[in-house]
Amino acid sequence: MPRYLLLETEVEFSAMRAQGAGGQNVNKVSSAVQLRFDVMASSLPEGIKQRLLARADSRLSREGVLVIKAQQHRSQPLNRADALARLQALIDEAAHVPKQRHATRPTLGSRKRRLEGKAKRGVVKALRGKVAGE
Repeated sequence: MPRYLLLETEVEFSAMRAQGAGGQNVNKVSSAVQLRFDVMASSLPEGIKQRLLARADSRLSREGVLVIKAQQHRSQPLNRADALARLQALIDEAAHVPKQRHATRPTLGSRKRRLEGKAKRGVVKALRGKVAGE
């Protein structure tokens, strides 16, 4: 499976302050990164675009823009790299074409086993009835 590489011009970064604990550093430094990737305007093949847009993903806007927020690291370059890696993972996942499933019929042996199991179960249930002599 070929790996589709992203062009730097197709990805838009913006820096912001990270959320959560972290003391003074989190209040002063804009180390979190928000990555915006317009799926339809990208140079990806049409099939990958369609599979990316078909995902039920909260990071995908109605306009087809994928927004990834990275704030795990304390430095902006590491968060940029993390966001790019997560986007690349999504694209690699969408590049995988699912195999077509062909419907098959159950084998004769499996049908017989199924019916035998049902017959045994029916006997067990029939024995649960009231006793005739009482």
